[in-house]
Amino acid sequence: MIIVKTREEIELMRESALIVSKTLGMLATEVKPGVTTLQLDKLAEEFIRDHGAVPGFLGLYDFPNTLCMSPNEQVVHGIPNNTPLKEGDIISIDCGAIKNEFYGDHAYTFPVGEVSPEVDRLLKITKESLYVGIAELKVGKRVGDVGYAIQKFTEEAGYGVVRELVGHGLGRKMHEDPEMPNYGRRGRGKKLIEGMVVAIEPMTNMGTQRIKQLRDGWTILTADGKPSAHFEHDVAIIDGKPEILSTFKYIYQALGIESDEEDAFRQELLAV
Repeated sequence: MIIVKTREEIELMRESALIVSKTLGMLATEVKPGVTTLQLDKLAEEFIRDHGAVPGFLGLYDFPNTLCMSPNEQVVHGIPNNTPLKEGDIISIDCGAIKNEFYGDHAYTFPVGEVSPEVDRLLKITKESLYVGIAELKVGKRVGDVGYAIQKFTEEAGYGVVRELVGHGLGRKMHEDPEMPNYGRRGRGKKLIEGMVVAIEPMTNMGTQRIKQLRDGWTILTADGKPSAHFEHDVAIIDGKPEILSTFKYIYQALGIESDEEDAFRQELLAV
């Protein structure tokens, strides 16, 4: 059952989402060769708590850390460790926070230093597919319309769309109805309705769509060892249209990047 949110609840969820966005923005300049994912995890936990929130992933389903840190061929759910990042790596950072009893859940895949043109294109297409999916999030459409749009865009670019892992509804629980696959058929699945809030999160592999899991019970890898990228936004349907509650603007501020990619999905633009 989809749990519809009031306008007041959506504003509380925006606060939670922006805590996560600011955490990722803080981490943006810390992602560099030589740093470990465990160091980044500690910074994130301190930042979230200092901003009046609680890490959303820590202890959730017994996950041991604040961040899911997934480099290179790891798709999602990587556990932070003491292995230093290297020039040319990529690292997906997935972060959650709880404030006002609501979750924020947000992810970005960062390049570590300079990456190859092939990897840079993977990041670009995956992030673009996120907005392609968000554009379909309108009252009267269906879950399958969102997944179809992401899948078509991604596969036409030559990449594999992960099937086993999906986006989801978001609220007082991290995972609510409906599931939001990154693949699907137009006109199929649950209807999209006013007041729903979902996490849209394309997970795109450079090669095969197939995945495997490490023995740690968490880390998901591409089956062929090729890189994977992951981007995620929290999105509400307000006045029949999608509005992004999270933002990449803090990341772009930190890295000196100009972008208007979110502007079409935000009724009130954030001050920067």
